[in-house]
Amino acid sequence: MSQAARRLAGSRQTDDHAVAERLLYSPMLMIQASTPIQSAAAKVEASRATARPLCVDLDGTLVKCDTLIDTLLLMVRTHTRDLALVPGWIARGKATLKREVTARIRLDVATLPYNQPLLQYLELERGRGRRLYLATGADSALADRVAKYLGLFDGVLASDGRTNLTGHNKLRSFEERFGAGGFDYIGNARPDVPLLCHAGTAMTANPDAALRRAIRAGKFVAARQFIDRVSPLRALQRAARVHQWAKNVLMFVPLLLAHALQPQRLFEAVLAFVCFSLCASSTYIVNDLLDIEADRKHPRKRRRPFAAGDLQAKTGVLLSAGLLVAALGLAAFLPGRFMLCLVAYLVTTLSYSLYLKRVVLVDVVLLSGLYTLRLLAGSAATGVAISPWLAGFSVFLFLSLAIVKRFAELQNIRAAGQVPSNGRGYLLSDIEQMRSFGTSSAYASIVVFSLYISQGDVAGLYPHPQRLWLMTPIMILWVSRVWLLASRGELDEDPVIFALTDRMSLLLGATAVCVLLVAAIH
Repeated sequence: MSQAARRLAGSRQTDDHAVAERLLYSPMLMIQASTPIQSAAAKVEASRATARPLCVDLDGTLVKCDTLIDTLLLMVRTHTRDLALVPGWIARGKATLKREVTARIRLDVATLPYNQPLLQYLELERGRGRRLYLATGADSALADRVAKYLGLFDGVLASDGRTNLTGHNKLRSFEERFGAGGFDYIGNARPDVPLLCHAGTAMTANPDAALRRAIRAGKFVAARQFIDRVSPLRALQRAARVHQWAKNVLMFVPLLLAHALQPQRLFEAVLAFVCFSLCASSTYIVNDLLDIEADRKHPRKRRRPFAAGDLQAKTGVLLSAGLLVAALGLAAFLPGRFMLCLVAYLVTTLSYSLYLKRVVLVDVVLLSGLYTLRLLAGSAATGVAISPWLAGFSVFLFLSLAIVKRFAELQNIRAAGQVPSNGRGYLLSDIEQMRSFGTSSAYASIVVFSLYISQGDVAGLYPHPQRLWLMTPIMILWVSRVWLLASRGELDEDPVIFALTDRMSLLLGATAVCVLLVAAIH
C-alpha cells in the first residue's frame, strides 16, 4: 500500500468525495449508460483521458500550503544567521532561492497538509493505470521526497536551481515532453492559467481568487474541482485565537478591586482591552507561523489554521502586521505608561516565540509574568494603582497556570507512549517536579489572598470583609480540581479554554462574584 493510501485509510475526516469518485468509476455505472452510442463515446473519451498523463502541481494544490514560505519560516527559527544570505539568493533568481533554502531546511513531507479529495482521486487514477507526474515550481529535492513518500507518481518535474518551473516555463517543459495538449493538469493559482488553458482536461484544487476570476472569464473550463478547506472567516477567527482575549479581562481588575467604575476610566479600560487583544492576536499568529513544522507533528495543534493549510502563511504575515498597527494606533490615545506596557508585552511575546519558549522554566516564568503585565497595563491605562497584594497573588496564581499547561502537555505525551519532540526542553521525568512546582505556587496564591483580607484597610473597600473568607474554599476547590484533572490527563492543555468551557469552573466563578458582591453591599 502506498503512503497516500495509508494517509487516506488513517484520515479522521469523513469525506463524501471518496464515495462520489468510487461511484463515478464504478463498472456498473459505466454499463448503465442510457444508449450504446453514449456508452461507446464515454469509453472513447475515458480512454483518451487515461492515455494522457496527469500532471499535478504541489504548492496550494496537492498540499494546501506554500512549501517555500514554510521553509523560510522554519529557517527564521532554526537557521537565523542564514537569513542574511537570502537577498543574495533572490538576486540570482527564484530557482536559486528555492535550491539554497531547500538545501539547508528539510521539511517533513509526512506531515504536510495534503488535499485529501485530490489524493483520493490520484489513487483511483493510478489504479486505472494512468501515468501521474508531480509538476511543481518547488525545488526538485523537495519534490522528489514528496513523490517518494506518496508512492503515486511516475515522474517528477521541478525547479532545478537554474529554471523556476512555473507558468510558461512549466508549459514549455510539458509540451517538450508530452506534446501540445498532450497532458491533463491540476493547479490552484494564477501562474497555472497558461497550463490549464493548454491542457487536454483542466482541473483545479482549492482555486484562489485570481484563478476563480479566470474561470468566470471563460479562459478555461474546470472539469473537476477538489475542495479541501474550511470557511476563511472561521479560519481567521481561529488564527487570531479570539477566545484568548478572555485573558485581557485582567485589564479591568484594578478598577473593580478599587471600586473606581467611573465612565471615563471604564472607557480607558475597554480601549486598553482592545489594544492588548489585537496585539495578542498578532503575536499568536507569529508564534503559529514559526511553529508550523512542530505543530504539524502535534495531535491537537496540527489542526491550527496555518499548520492545517486552511490559511496561507502569506495571509498570516499580512494579518499579523495589520493587527499590530491597529493596536499601536489605538494605544496612542492612552497614557504613555500604557504604551510602554504594550511594547513590553510585544517584545516579551516575540522573544518567547523566537527562543525563550525553549528554555526550561524561563518559559513558564515569562508566561506568568505576561498575566501580571496585563494588570499593570490596566493600571497604567486607567490611572488606578494596584496593591502589592494583588501583584503577589497574581504572580503565584499565574505561575501555577503556566506550569499546569506544560504539565498537561507532558502527561498527554506520556499517555500516548511518545517522547517530547517540540523542543521545549522538558523531559517525562520532570512531571513530578513540575507537579510540585505548580501545586505549591497555586496554594501560595491562596495564602497571599488570605493575608490580604486579614488587613485592616480592606474594610475601607468592603463593608463586610469577613465575608471574603468564603472566597478561600472556592479558590482551594478550583486550583485543586485543575491539578487533579491534569494529573489524570483530563485537562485541556490550554487552561484558558478549560476555564471557559468547564461547567464547574464557570459555577465557581459565578459563586466567587456573588461573594464579592455580598461583601461589598452596605
